[in-house]
Amino acid sequence: MKKFDKDRLILGLAGPVLALVVAVALTSVVLLASGRDPFEPYKLMVESAQYADIQVLILNQAGTYYLAALAVAVGFRMNLFNIGVDGQYRLAAMMAALVGAAVELPGPLHIALIVLVAMLTGAFWAGIAGVLKTLRGVSEVVSTIMLNAIATSLIAWLILTDNFGVQLEGSNDLTTGEIAESGWFPSVDMGDGGEIYGFTFVAFALGIVYWFVLNRTRFGFDLRATGASESAAAASGVDAKKMILTAMLISGGVAGLAGMPTLLGDTHTYSLSFPTGIGFTGITIALLGRNNPVGIFFSALLIAFLDKASASLDQYGYEKEIATIMQGLIVIAVVVSYELVRRYGLRRQQQKVGEELAAAARKNREEVAA
Repeated sequence: MKKFDKDRLILGLAGPVLALVVAVALTSVVLLASGRDPFEPYKLMVESAQYADIQVLILNQAGTYYLAALAVAVGFRMNLFNIGVDGQYRLAAMMAALVGAAVELPGPLHIALIVLVAMLTGAFWAGIAGVLKTLRGVSEVVSTIMLNAIATSLIAWLILTDNFGVQLEGSNDLTTGEIAESGWFPSVDMGDGGEIYGFTFVAFALGIVYWFVLNRTRFGFDLRATGASESAAAASGVDAKKMILTAMLISGGVAGLAGMPTLLGDTHTYSLSFPTGIGFTGITIALLGRNNPVGIFFSALLIAFLDKASASLDQYGYEKEIATIMQGLIVIAVVVSYELVRRYGLRRQQQKVGEELAAAARKNREEVAA
């Protein structure tokens, strides 16, 4: 049993490690083909990450990525591909900012209201895809992609000054108005390094909740069972359609929280410059982390490191898009590497079964001969 667990651990680590090695190697080839030093950019990024302010930026960004990846992972465990996390996250952040700026309550209540609105908005938007999937059989991939586009248009309309938007004097940016200080989530002051958003720690704590629910509750078992085989889950009394809808609602609710570290800890408003593309990055992180909360944590730190540590590359004659190239290569490499590891693991398992059967046969022959 112990040997099996060891093999499983090795196979679990082999996929992401192989993907990272391949991504680094291919990025180095690209740099070499363009006449650049294939190793210096990595050295510069590591040196940049030694500064306290960059470390704080990486940690804050990792918190946002972690929530987005958890939202994607919930769908993956149900065999659902929620590509709409980005739309759910942005629409939720905007609605939460609107409500947060419109009211002023005692601190904890104000923050709780903003967070609740974000979760409900994200769950509602993802729930549309869930309803279409369960009632009409519409692929969640198609519906969530379309809902992303609709969310973008809806946000653009809501933030107009004729509706709910506010245009600051001397600025072309449109915002939802600033949330009162009672709605700001406390941050951790790191001195010269800046502040770590308080909600970042909430994000990482949700990873523990995700693990517990998925692995230690009946609901988590039903979710995993339905994702593995809807027919088998139905035979054991699980309502597959209900689980699909529930998974989409939970995925959307977590996606709605992805904007909270930035909204409650930094901007305190939603504007046209609010970060985008978070949901798509979350897909990369969930894949690299194999939907495991610990794997997702380290994957989020890695991608955040590539984002923030690469910002200074242009000062040394290297384009910061090098990090973007590496992220794209990671996505490709992770899919290929996981398939290779899966096939190797299957062959390894078959080989072990064959060895055990051969050993049992030899033992039987020895007992008969005796």
